Amino acid sequence: MSKEEAPSAAFQDQSPVISSQEESKPEWKISKRALLVFVNICVLTLMVAIDSTSIGVVLPDISKDLNSPAIEAFWAGTGFLLCATVFQPTFVSFSNIFGRRPLFLLAIGFFLIGSIVGGVCRNTAQLLVGRCIQGVGSGGIMAITEVLIADLVPLRQRGQYYGIMNGTWSIGSVCGPIVGGAFANANAWRWIFYINFPFIGIGVICVILFMKLNFVPTSLAEKLRRVDYVGTVIFVGSTTSFLIPLTWGGVMYDWSSWRTLVPLIIGIVGCIGFAAYEAYFAGVPIVPAALFKNRTTTASFISAVSSGLLVWCVVYYMPLYYEAVKEYSPVITGVAMFPLTFTVAPAGVFAGVLITIYGKYRWAIWSGWSISTLGFGILYLLKVDTSVVKWIFMNAVSGIGLGFIFPSVASAIQASVTRENVPMALAMFSFFRSLGQAIGVAIGGAIFQNQMLKNLQDYPSLAPHAQAYAADASGLVQVIRAMPYNQDKADLQQAYVDSLRIVWAVCCGLSGGTLLVSLLIKSYSIDQDQSTYQGVIEKNERDIDDASPAA
Repeated sequence: MSKEEAPSAAFQDQSPVISSQEESKPEWKISKRALLVFVNICVLTLMVAIDSTSIGVVLPDISKDLNSPAIEAFWAGTGFLLCATVFQPTFVSFSNIFGRRPLFLLAIGFFLIGSIVGGVCRNTAQLLVGRCIQGVGSGGIMAITEVLIADLVPLRQRGQYYGIMNGTWSIGSVCGPIVGGAFANANAWRWIFYINFPFIGIGVICVILFMKLNFVPTSLAEKLRRVDYVGTVIFVGSTTSFLIPLTWGGVMYDWSSWRTLVPLIIGIVGCIGFAAYEAYFAGVPIVPAALFKNRTTTASFISAVSSGLLVWCVVYYMPLYYEAVKEYSPVITGVAMFPLTFTVAPAGVFAGVLITIYGKYRWAIWSGWSISTLGFGILYLLKVDTSVVKWIFMNAVSGIGLGFIFPSVASAIQASVTRENVPMALAMFSFFRSLGQAIGVAIGGAIFQNQMLKNLQDYPSLAPHAQAYAADASGLVQVIRAMPYNQDKADLQQAYVDSLRIVWAVCCGLSGGTLLVSLLIKSYSIDQDQSTYQGVIEKNERDIDDASPAA
């Protein structure tokens, strides 16, 4: 089989299958038990989305209540994102060995412990520990949920389910800042942790009652032999070393500081070493090298990084436009994000349904990147005095484009790899998207700082403060809001808008570049048999239930 050949036929003769369904057909319907598992997936996705996006709004209150510098509270958000990113492939790799259900429960357990620690913390050190534990759980939940959809649903049908899950995440991302703002106004920031408990309770009950999966019985010794210990340590260590300087570069330390450059270089070298180890030395690699030998998966992973970068860039910096320039409150700012975030959800579902109907995914990828490029180009036209009606429509365009991308790229990745590699392919898709999110904030911050520093030099009364103002885009919001309305304030707001324009211009260029890369994605058939090691055990599958323990 050539490396670009569709893998379905060859794999059927190579790998044992525990649960199998007939070839995907239009009349396929999801079973009641599988539907309950999917609904539970959406509930937990909503929880993670609300939690990850609500913290930013309450950071000033947390800093004040815990008597800590703002920079320490800043790590509550970045520590969460860092841990959520680096542990995703590990959770999926372990779920292949030990079963989806125990690893899913473990991820939920991490999230619960982190929520408890965060809710009762008395200083920022305890808060950071809680958020990092939450991040580990969040990464496990999000990575395994994507793999579970592949276990539950035939490939042709998956696009619409990924679209729904992505829509659930978008809704949670919209609600998060509003929920956080409401708790901030009520001086009850600890409730952003306590609000997770009902979601966790529902999630655990549903997993125990309904998530009963087929699993190949093997001894504990055999399972432990399959763990890629060295690869796991190298991967987690190198990606952590790479991401940490991206989060503190330009915030805690200059980009030219050795504290930024040394761990960044170590991380890059470590990632190269990890790739070499996995390709040549690992017995059972955590990340199969075959995933990167196919141009479709490689181009799709690049799309994942770009989409994560663009989504996080606009989600992080667009609210700053509303707060600094329009001077909206945090709650109203969350509402102002609706045109962007509420178009992502229906666009993703729409694209997923059409992929299911027509059996093609490349049109959605190319349309998504084209519309996204147009949308970010339109955002470049935002001004200080842009009317409400105008910015509503200007934001909606990029939201539609970004919504198309997730389900279509997920379909492309799964269609282009062998079924035994689907779980890790999805894990790397989720990892690269999260990696893009981390990079997005860093790149956006670097662009904003440099451009803001340059723009403020054009205003004589603001030039002496240029270095301080440009250092922190978020902190500058409070400076602007505290100023009385005068020419300096108007000039500062104009410089803010002009700096954000360059951020949107870079996003536009990146989106257009990714569109060109996506042309490398080949068209594979998505009419493939549904075969999985860990499918849902239905009530009438007594023979399977008796022969194989539930995972």
